[in-house]
Amino acid sequence: LQLSDLQWRYLTKGDAANYAQSLVSAMKKYPPSLYVAGPRRIALRDISEDDKKGETTVKLLDTSEPRSQFSSNAQREDARRAVTNYASKLKVNDVKVTVLSKTFEGKTSMSERWYGTKYNIKPIKQATLVRWSSPPLASGMGISLPRPNLFIPSESGLRLKGKTKAVAEKNKNMNGKTIDARKKTFEERMVAATPPALIRDDGRWTVHFKQDDVFGKPKAFVILQLSSKNTYDTPKKAVLGQLYEACVTDRLEEYAYDATLADLSYNVQVLPRGVRLSFGGYNDRLADFASYITGKLARDLDDVLPETDEEFERYKDNVVRSLRAFDVRQPYFHASNYATQTIQPIGFVYSNTELRDAIRDVTRQDLTIYSKNLWTSGKGEALLQGNLDEKEALDFVNDIDKTLRFNAISSDQYPPRLRALSLPSVPVSSYPTKITISEPNASNDNAATQVMLQCLGKSEKDHVIIEILSAIISEPFYEDLRTKQQLGYIVSSGVRALEETRILAFIVQSSNVPAEKLTAAVMKFLNAFRSDYLEKLSEGDVLTSVKGLLDKRLEPDRMLAAEVTRNWGEIVSGRMQFDRIQRESAALLDIKKDDVLKFWDENFVGSLPSDIGGRRLLVSEVVPKVGPASTKAPPKSMGYPTGKKNGSASSNGALVLGIDDVEQFRKDRTPST
Repeated sequence: LQLSDLQWRYLTKGDAANYAQSLVSAMKKYPPSLYVAGPRRIALRDISEDDKKGETTVKLLDTSEPRSQFSSNAQREDARRAVTNYASKLKVNDVKVTVLSKTFEGKTSMSERWYGTKYNIKPIKQATLVRWSSPPLASGMGISLPRPNLFIPSESGLRLKGKTKAVAEKNKNMNGKTIDARKKTFEERMVAATPPALIRDDGRWTVHFKQDDVFGKPKAFVILQLSSKNTYDTPKKAVLGQLYEACVTDRLEEYAYDATLADLSYNVQVLPRGVRLSFGGYNDRLADFASYITGKLARDLDDVLPETDEEFERYKDNVVRSLRAFDVRQPYFHASNYATQTIQPIGFVYSNTELRDAIRDVTRQDLTIYSKNLWTSGKGEALLQGNLDEKEALDFVNDIDKTLRFNAISSDQYPPRLRALSLPSVPVSSYPTKITISEPNASNDNAATQVMLQCLGKSEKDHVIIEILSAIISEPFYEDLRTKQQLGYIVSSGVRALEETRILAFIVQSSNVPAEKLTAAVMKFLNAFRSDYLEKLSEGDVLTSVKGLLDKRLEPDRMLAAEVTRNWGEIVSGRMQFDRIQRESAALLDIKKDDVLKFWDENFVGSLPSDIGGRRLLVSEVVPKVGPASTKAPPKSMGYPTGKKNGSASSNGALVLGIDDVEQFRKDRTPST
């Protein structure tokens, strides 16, 4: 009852379509007064007895008042009877059991109509049904009713503080009904939200804090990162980090289950720049929950690591399976994956092959040593945001600090921040750099290509123009290659961000057309895009794209977590541009057609000198082993690692790489630290 009411009282706005569907369904089951609350709140009945008449009156409650307990023993008994009645209708004779396993392959005799899934149907043995009908007592099986949930916040713990309380009061109209105070005018949305304040910076911890002044909920989010160079600097440490995450999540599941029910959450991630802990939920019990989890991770290693070699092998097998699953991903994913590697420095990302090779010889002892060293030293960074005051935020970090007890590192030991690698600049008359990849799934007959245009411009204007270009180009690109030429059933384009750079990527996948022809079609479209589309645009067409991007960019956050995530992105990257949305929106307002044409000329045609601009393109092609789209399998190396820096001796003089050349290609462009 308490958990249900808690969720109802602090329900967060969701998707409008799903909400409409839930209302339609509720209209069939509930009276009008419960159309909204019915599916989202445990229904209780008001049971009152008239002593004079000796009658009992029962009616469904539709009050919105908070309920932390049953109003009477009669009401509790009524709810208990309803649950018992429902459970009594769950009979073994009506059960349907579904079992999925690869061991059934070749042993089935039926086929599903639409997707051809093979299956069998057979009755459950009578002896099994009899056994299920007379199970042993729950107490004999170690099963009991749940213990009291210690993470449910108290009523006093749900009180709002300072600005959070003020905004909650502001969000109520004269009738006491909640209104949406986030419905702002354009001018109001162009004013940046209050940024987090720096409340501690002593060489050991850098702590940012912001009390919620928008959402008015008794919730908070905390992100803590222990930054270090030693968590991810080799493929072996990267897979040990994956193993550590898997073990922690599984081993702490029983304890965290009650917290999850009370809307508390945690997450641990081993990243290229250190290890990160995130906590969120109702702030009343958040500090206690975080202290316990942190203690298990940093001190009580025996509670989070496998106890036997057999248990370790199970965790290892799960990670190995997830790495092997790379092979059966779609070819366009493989094209994108290898292309993305080329613009990330060594130590920030490893190839699937490197990780699979690394995990092969990893032992339980390796994991134990790695886990012991994970929290021993580093630089602490933190963001605390929500229904907290500054003192509570500092106390929170102090408690975590006492638990971790790590050795602070000096500034020269801080891990480097991610900086995108620039692709080679090539003139428009030359063919772009290319990676050729043999599709790892031998049974997949699809070819794929991705053409990636890299923009190194770091200004707000650069960032918004490439988004305008993406909005303009997506429809004609799909219309030409998919609808008219019918080259592939997957045709898409879009912008991706990596640090302060932007990438405009074009993807085509086909089961009939070889990868080289797909690439040729994409390049032909791009070479003609200026004359066929951009030059024909009116200022009104550009303004339409600008307005669409403005509306999307200035859409208010629906949840506190979204604002926290954005603020943390600025902190962990070191950029600290908390008003980025407003600055980019202001840049959007000044964009004209000539700006779009100039950007295209500078970045695609390559009208700027190569040191500051130029045409930076990368083509990644995936070649299948079978089917009409297959061609000769490309070699894994074109000789690049052995000093053949010009790649293959292709007729067009392009630099062509195999997948084994990618690492050296990255090393040659990774700045020394």
